[in-house]
Amino acid sequence: MQRMKNLPIYLALTVGGMIFAYPFIWMLFSTFKPEMELTGIGLWSPNMSLDNYRAVFTKIPIGRALMNSMFVSLCVTTCVLFFGSIVGYALARLKFLGSELIFAVILFTMVIPFQITLIPMYILMVKFGWVDTYLSLIVPGMINSFGILLFRQFFRDIPQDLIDAARIDGCNEFQILFRIIWPLSKPVLITVGILAFMGSWNDVLWPLLVIRLETLMTMPQLVTLFAIGGQAANQMGVQLAATTLLAAPIIIIYSFFQKYFIESMATSGLKN
Repeated sequence: MQRMKNLPIYLALTVGGMIFAYPFIWMLFSTFKPEMELTGIGLWSPNMSLDNYRAVFTKIPIGRALMNSMFVSLCVTTCVLFFGSIVGYALARLKFLGSELIFAVILFTMVIPFQITLIPMYILMVKFGWVDTYLSLIVPGMINSFGILLFRQFFRDIPQDLIDAARIDGCNEFQILFRIIWPLSKPVLITVGILAFMGSWNDVLWPLLVIRLETLMTMPQLVTLFAIGGQAANQMGVQLAATTLLAAPIIIIYSFFQKYFIESMATSGLKN
């Protein structure tokens, strides 16, 4: 009886999910269609092929851009997890003068638009000589304010008795963080990691400013230049194929870790 009562809700959710997912499914199927058949809204075509993907790999170094994006995003994600957890632990568990002020400043930086710091950051990259290097893509994203906030809120829910017991056993603060708290913080680590990876992977504006060498371009940057720079020759199927290749890693990663992502959002709560 309870299932029958919930049946309308399940049907509504199913219809809503299908409506939401259909544009993405259509985009995926359209990458296999000839250019002349992209005007229809149907999914299947008897003339499906891999020609659009072949054109993408022929016209631009998409494989090199994929490796660049993967390297940069993994480096940024690793740094965000390492430094963000250290700062979050210090703000959550260590008592020192000015901790609340530091936390307030971190929260304030979250409301500052990235466009305001764009020019000063670019000037710094030029002064350091980091333009057209991986450092200009990695260093500015090594720490994330929202990641610090999530770590702090999650660490505040860990029992203090567990930390005190580790201190009695002779552990220093780094050992407590990485040997005791990290194994208990898988949901928030995965959540911050996904957000950091997505933010770095999807970034277009910053790489367009600091990277001019094609061999160092990230995948979003190269796909953007490919779509608006004329190399795609206004072929929608080729552009959709490039966009699908760009979105695929994020979709795959999220599909594997969505359970921990939702769990972290439910348990952190941002309530403290």
